[in-house]
Parts: sequence; structure tokens; C-alpha cells
Amino acid sequence: MELLHVGVAALGAGLAVLGAGIGVGKIGGSAMDAIARQPEASGKIQTSMIIAAALVEGVALFGVVAALLGVLTVPN
Repeated sequence: MELLHVGVAALGAGLAVLGAGIGVGKIGGSAMDAIARQPEASGKIQTSMIIAAALVEGVALFGVVAALLGVLTVPN
């Protein structure tokens, strides 16, 4: 049962990282599309992109920490 607990926690950490990668990729792609359409607004677009990417990474980090806590607090 403990091995299942560790496996599920590791799966959760992997999903958090995968979700962050997909999210940051979509943010970057959309920002590049927006800059291509409106180059004069590139400064504002890049600032918004960096803030959104930081928020996505923060949520992913929270998911990884929660999964690690699940691994490290395996009940006996």
C-alpha cells in the first residue's frame, strides 16, 4: 500500500510539471502571435506573458511540493 501511495504522489508531481510545460508553451506561443500582429505593443505583451508564466510556474511548484509531501509523509 505504501508503494501505491508513493506512486500516486509521483504521478501527481509529474502531471504538475507537464501541465506547467504545456501552459507556458501556450502562453509563449500566444504572445508571439500577438507581437506579430501588433509589434508596437511588444513591451506590454511581454510583461503580461512573464507575469502569466510566473503564475503558472507557481501553481506547478505548489503541486510538486504537495506531491513531495505525499511521498515524504508515508504512513507506517
